[in-house]
Amino acid sequence: MVNIIRRVKKLVDSFNYAIEGMIYSVRTQRNMKIHMIAALIVLSACFFYDLSKIELLIITITITMVLICEMINTAIECTIDATTNYYHPLAKIAKNVAAGAVLVSAINALLVGYIIFWDRLSPFSLIVINKIRNSNPYMIFLVLVIVSLATVIVKAIFGEGTPLKGGMPSGHSAIAFSIATMIVLLTGRPIVMILSYLMALIVAQSRVDSEVHSIWEVIAGAVFGILLTLLIFRVFD
Repeated sequence: MVNIIRRVKKLVDSFNYAIEGMIYSVRTQRNMKIHMIAALIVLSACFFYDLSKIELLIITITITMVLICEMINTAIECTIDATTNYYHPLAKIAKNVAAGAVLVSAINALLVGYIIFWDRLSPFSLIVINKIRNSNPYMIFLVLVIVSLATVIVKAIFGEGTPLKGGMPSGHSAIAFSIATMIVLLTGRPIVMILSYLMALIVAQSRVDSEVHSIWEVIAGAVFGILLTLLIFRVFD
């Protein structure tokens, strides 16, 4: 009986250690937070679309692959940092290869999301695209002005940072993703969509790297810029 209790305790402890590892990754790794937020958004979107069992299986496997790669990358980085207190070229290669594995899984996730969701989002996208193409060219500048003013107002409400630096949400991210959204809707081409949001993502990443904004402020700015841009075009149609 005592042996059984010990085995059960060891089993429970193993689960606790695994959960602690997941929590540590989410708490300390910026990219893991981004992956988790993206996973929650995609899984939430699954409730609004009629996906087949195979499509749901592909999505869950893809999300799992990204999270596993990120956790393995974290484990490799911690192991190298714990055993190497000086620069070593092999340590650099190990970290770069692990990060590369995460990048490959993330790119694969984007392709899977595009293949599964694009046809379902196309009707809504075409409606918005037609509205923008038929609108006055000055409407684009009006959207940028409104997004900028709205961002300043929200920052004033939160009482953090200045209009051009720091605070919630990130103004640079809001404007960058607003512009990217307008470019995407004006062209309607997948490659343009990828490149536009990639450039916006680089702008947002630069704000985090320069320690002007936190990851949450950047994400809030991106979501704010995208949704406000779509809302403005819908209202002014």
